[in-house]
Amino acid sequence: MATLQKRRSENMNGNFYVDSTCIDCDTCRWMAPEVFHRDNNQSAVYHQPTNKNEELEAFQALLSCPTASIGTVEKPNNIKQIQQNFPLLVDENIYHCGYHSEKSFGAASYFIQRQEGNILIDSPRFSPPLVKQIEAMGGIHYLYLTHKDDVADHEKFAQHFGCQRILHVDDINEKTQGVEIQLSGNEPIELSPDFLIIPVPGHTKGHTVLLYQQKYLFTGDHLAWSSSLNHLCGFHHVCWYNWSEQIISMKNLAHYSFEWILPGHGRRYHSDQETMKQQMQQCISWMMEQT
Repeated sequence: MATLQKRRSENMNGNFYVDSTCIDCDTCRWMAPEVFHRDNNQSAVYHQPTNKNEELEAFQALLSCPTASIGTVEKPNNIKQIQQNFPLLVDENIYHCGYHSEKSFGAASYFIQRQEGNILIDSPRFSPPLVKQIEAMGGIHYLYLTHKDDVADHEKFAQHFGCQRILHVDDINEKTQGVEIQLSGNEPIELSPDFLIIPVPGHTKGHTVLLYQQKYLFTGDHLAWSSSLNHLCGFHHVCWYNWSEQIISMKNLAHYSFEWILPGHGRRYHSDQETMKQQMQQCISWMMEQT
């Protein structure tokens, strides 16, 4: 839990604060941008909530912080009610799980509720309030893992829900050798008519992305909106396998149509398909300049 003794001096005075255990993962800054910002390579409160919506978003960020680095001076009396909001609705049947894990450096995970079986995309913390809510929404049929970095508590979710985990064989290691469905090759894999897995080697050798209903693209650490660049990008400084391969993967991905980008790290992006195609081309051009 965050402690007042470690409260950062960069915080504005008031109820909410960030302490010095912050790992600069960006979670709170995109979940509650009116409250948190970056200051000296860590997050801090630059604006105390002044209305119910800002306060709700700040508490949701508090619950999602992977290192429990966000605290309040006053003990909250509505935290159980806020826990029931998770997973958070993003659009239609797409939800953000919250409860980010330090094991994945604060990566976001998502939940798709569908009649054919629900899909958990990458692993959040195995937190009892979240698990209870997912149970009420029908459990998990597939636990799809984009790559080896964001697997977090996958074993606990698999054991509890009896779901089938999916990961490319090139990203299997000692922590994931028990994954039930191990993909191979570089060709797209259609597990159902609405569920296409596209290999995108680069960030890691076995990285894949999930295209759902030709509308929602879950991109792991392959592609995200950069708030500093103000356009879509792949992240050169955290490319662990091969940057040239990642550029090729991005060019291949640009042939698909989608309206949403839902990443593990980085910011979400939503636009019409034509604007998205333009953004993808700008992303590729920028990536090529980094070589």
